Parts: sequence; structure tokens; C-alpha cells
Amino acid sequence: MEGKGLGKRINMVRKDQGFTADKLSELCNINATYLRQIEGGTKVPSLPVFINICNALKISPDYLLRDALTDNEVSKIRELAELWESALPSQQEMAVAMIQAVLEYRED
Repeated sequence: MEGKGLGKRINMVRKDQGFTADKLSELCNINATYLRQIEGGTKVPSLPVFINICNALKISPDYLLRDALTDNEVSKIRELAELWESALPSQQEMAVAMIQAVLEYRED
């Protein structure tokens, strides 16, 4: 995983939300020096720390990891969400019915 892009985005979001490094590190139960190393790209957070950062900043992991993720389930879900939001209510109902029909067919 590329630490520099991840750290840079954490730093940008932290500043955008008005958190100091000390405050975010406190919310994440980590040392402020460790957070600065993460933001600087010299350290990569462990999964529990990464989750704490996402929760404290109220940001999705895919936003922070977008450089490291290839076309995957997250990007497909995002594409479906965009299609859903642009659909009329009647189209949304039809889409739900189609998905339910496919899932029922697969269970047989």
C-alpha cells in the first residue's frame, strides 16, 4: 500500500475538519508522533488504527485508499449508487424487482 497518498489524504481531511494532529491522535488512541509519521507516508497504519482514523474523521476507507484500490467491489457499488440516485422512483422499483428475481432464481 502506498503510504504517501494515504497519509496525504488523512492530513487533508484532518485539516479540513479542523482537527489538530494531537486531537485526532487522541481520538484514535495513538501517539501524535505516530499520526504525523502516517501523514508523512513513513508509516502505514495497522488495520485497527486505520479504522479508528476513518471513524474519527467520519470518512470512508475507499476515499483514503483510492490510489491503492483497483476496479473492485467498492467501485462497482459506487457506480450502482450513482445509477440509483439518477433513476426515477418507478425505475428504482423496477430495479429492485429485477434484483429480487435474479436472487430468487439463483437460490433454486
